[in-house]
Amino acid sequence: MNEEPHASSEPQRREEAIRKLVERHSGVETPRRLGFLESMVSTVLRLGRDRADTGELKLVATSLKELRYAYRVFRPWKNVPKISIFGSARTPEHHEDYQAAREFGSLMGEAGWMAITGAGDGIMKARHEGPGQARSFGLRIRLPFETTANSVIDKDPKLINFRYFFTRKVMFVTNSQAIVALPGGFGTMDELFEALTLIQTGKASPVPIILLEGEGGNYWSKWLSFIKEELLDNGWISEADLSLVEIASSPADARDRTVRFYRNYHSSRYVGDKFVIRLKRPITADERETLESRFSQLSKDGRLECGKALSGEKFFLDLPRIYFRSRRRDFGVLRQLIDAINALPGPEPAS
Repeated sequence: MNEEPHASSEPQRREEAIRKLVERHSGVETPRRLGFLESMVSTVLRLGRDRADTGELKLVATSLKELRYAYRVFRPWKNVPKISIFGSARTPEHHEDYQAAREFGSLMGEAGWMAITGAGDGIMKARHEGPGQARSFGLRIRLPFETTANSVIDKDPKLINFRYFFTRKVMFVTNSQAIVALPGGFGTMDELFEALTLIQTGKASPVPIILLEGEGGNYWSKWLSFIKEELLDNGWISEADLSLVEIASSPADARDRTVRFYRNYHSSRYVGDKFVIRLKRPITADERETLESRFSQLSKDGRLECGKALSGEKFFLDLPRIYFRSRRRDFGVLRQLIDAINALPGPEPAS
């Protein structure tokens, strides 16, 4: 007599079918990447078994399509530094903030950076005018009262349309090596605080966040006063968290602050429980001791170590490292460590 298959074999057969589907149709060969794709397919199918309603399925499907397409557009410029800029779509062209955004865009374009904006008018248009269309990306959100992109980025293949704000913000953060904000309304504050929160909590890689405005403005000084008087004084943020954001005095100062962040610092990542900082030149023994004495709180064992690429790393293997067993907190202090590394003697930043 044939025995009926055990009930637990159905999930196994399903996972095997998914594995074969992904191997056959994804074009991917490495086991780790295949695993991610199998997980995505499995998760999507679970939505059906969960009896997700039409609205839920639409949100997930649209989000996945938006992210896939956006990453595809960005991919050819993956190794080109990019800066996201936030600011009001309502800023008129004669305003000092508009002029500052356009000048800053020109300076960053000359330094080899590409611009990412929300593709609207005002500050976003000014930022595109600086470096020009060829060095610009536009992340347009579909709104009933803003139906077109600005004249600089409109019709360009690097203009990407989004239905959802959250997928759009993912692209701002994951494709930027720096963020600059100019005065704006709710949208600007939302984007700025999102970036600050992600870096403060370690959910995004450390990048410079710089506040800029036109000559004679006091928007950001008032903003910073509120942050200090209401958030810091009430204990809702730490003193070190203020290190995550800096106010520039001019477009040239904003440019200098941006490139200075990458003076000795190159990039960073986790390898197991270690936070690894890639450097543009080695740290001496004396420098390591000085940094360790100032920033030991970042490490579980109080130690900061120097060396070559760790086992498991695959990128920038030729660069020296400083690393520590991360406590995964105090990311404002981590920013101070990066600033201290950049203050060490080393190559001058590009102008």
